[in-house]
Amino acid sequence: MTIKNDLILRAARGEKTERTPVWLMRQAGRVLPEYREVRSKMGGFKELVETPEFACEVTIQPVDVLGVDAAIIFSDILVIPEAMGLPYQMLEAKGPWFEKTIKTENDITQLRIAQSHDLHYVMDAIKLAKKELNGRVPLIGFAGAPWTIFAYMIEGSGSKTFSKAKKFLYTQPELSHQLLQKITDSTINYLKGQITAGADMLQLFDSWAGVLSHEQYKEFSLKYISQICDAIKDVPFTVFAKDAHSSRREMGKLNCDTIGLDWTMDIPESREMIGSTKTLQGNMDPCLLYASYATIKSETIKMLRAFGPDRHIANLGHGLYPDLEKEKVKYFVDTIKEFRF
Repeated sequence: MTIKNDLILRAARGEKTERTPVWLMRQAGRVLPEYREVRSKMGGFKELVETPEFACEVTIQPVDVLGVDAAIIFSDILVIPEAMGLPYQMLEAKGPWFEKTIKTENDITQLRIAQSHDLHYVMDAIKLAKKELNGRVPLIGFAGAPWTIFAYMIEGSGSKTFSKAKKFLYTQPELSHQLLQKITDSTINYLKGQITAGADMLQLFDSWAGVLSHEQYKEFSLKYISQICDAIKDVPFTVFAKDAHSSRREMGKLNCDTIGLDWTMDIPESREMIGSTKTLQGNMDPCLLYASYATIKSETIKMLRAFGPDRHIANLGHGLYPDLEKEKVKYFVDTIKEFRF
């Protein structure tokens, strides 16, 4: 199927684009009243993720409402541990919670390597969304990076420090690598399944990159991200590692197309560190969208000029916050779409 608006795919490949493309992390979510209406019909977040028809509907909403240049499938990074045999719950106002966590070698041995058919509901949602989008914009698939998934499987929930997960790295390095490899193999199967189902582009989220030292990040995260990048060849691939400031040079060597920047990363410095052969994605502070329309416009244009006309996909430096006004989010998107160098 021909994609009518392929700006993001071209930008990822380093081709010339008429303007800078834009999509937003967490664009399918609580910032949209349309999403809240669908969510109110469901028992909870997980039910929405696991019901392809509804997941498809909220995937497409931001394309219709905000006018973004890509859809991203509505899912969660924690579907992978569940498919491996470690179920999670999503607690309202608290976030993810695992009743059982990984503590011993036996716990790791009992985990299976997930296959794409274990996550059939995500594949079905991708197929439905592709059909409903009908070539309007590309569809992005995603997964969590192995370290971030590992952190939840050991910790059992979100954390400011992930000290239990880091303790495991220090005290059980061999078991850590064993678990990370299982997660990596599962993630490769999952992402390949998403491509087969119709995803036009993929993103890997390393949400907790910033809690590791530079040396630990190289050993326990980049090593596995690199395996995934090498395995995914058929579609443009983005790696977004939040707070991984000290690892940007190494990330420039990954076999991927795009590196996502968070809002604390200086743009010219990042370009110098990552190099000119990668597209950069980002990196506006989501909190800018609480500001006045005039401030949103001026800061957005400043960001676009800093990145320049080539090899840039506009985005936030992290996800949208639930209490942002839909109109201001749309204004940010429109400002990017109207800007010309």
